[in-house]
Amino acid sequence: MVQVKVLGSGCANCKRLEALTRKVVDDLHLEAEILKVTDFNEIMKYPILSTPGLVINEKVVSSGRIPAEAEIAAWLQAA
Repeated sequence: MVQVKVLGSGCANCKRLEALTRKVVDDLHLEAEILKVTDFNEIMKYPILSTPGLVINEKVVSSGRIPAEAEIAAWLQAA
């Protein structure tokens, strides 16, 4: 099972990234646990400078932007 974390305070972009990630997981029929991390202290444990952040299996793959569906799909398939 793939573990996915969406890092962010709950802003519009963070919510968009979470929704997009859930859609890609569903489209790929992957078994994934998607966690929304909003606690600032937890977010600071990852080397990101701005949110939203996307972490797959404890590896930061994106921060500060909303990646394209194809990018998210590629990262998930590689995990």
